[in-house]
Amino acid sequence: MHVNATTDGFQPAQRLVDLANLVRHDPSASRERLAELLATHGESAAELASLTARDAERLRATATALGDVLALTDVDAAAHALNALLDEHSAHPRLSNHDGHAWHLHVERDSGWDTWLAASGALALAQLLTERGRLAWGECAAEGCRNLFLDDGPGSPRRYCTTKCASRARVAEHRARKRTAS
Repeated sequence: MHVNATTDGFQPAQRLVDLANLVRHDPSASRERLAELLATHGESAAELASLTARDAERLRATATALGDVLALTDVDAAAHALNALLDEHSAHPRLSNHDGHAWHLHVERDSGWDTWLAASGALALAQLLTERGRLAWGECAAEGCRNLFLDDGPGSPRRYCTTKCASRARVAEHRARKRTAS
């Protein structure tokens, strides 16, 4: 899911999930494709002009590493991984309301795009973990699907990235039970 940051608010966790999914499905995603995705999340053309091919390479590696955190299923392991990322990328969050966004925690990009993504992504996930008291993200449980997703609601944790994957999994389970019963 891509969001329009100006109408849907600032969503760094969704930006992270979208980048991680892009890189999972296209490990050599071009600088232009990365910039296009970042633009859908509110990064300005002026900011994106500074994104070099080398930055894109580092951004892909960071998105892959953060994707690994998003795929963790153990709360303690995820918390330790997030703490390690925050330590390594020494985030200095500040409250900001730049470019028409509401006030939000913002990590400056003065250390490079990859460090910015690691720090801002880890901070966003840490906020979700503390707010929900559980993992608020995951990897789709549907066979053959590796999409990452955010669990955006209360109640039972989500297991699937979309209702389509959930339905497909339920139908497969139903058919398997029917075959076993026959």
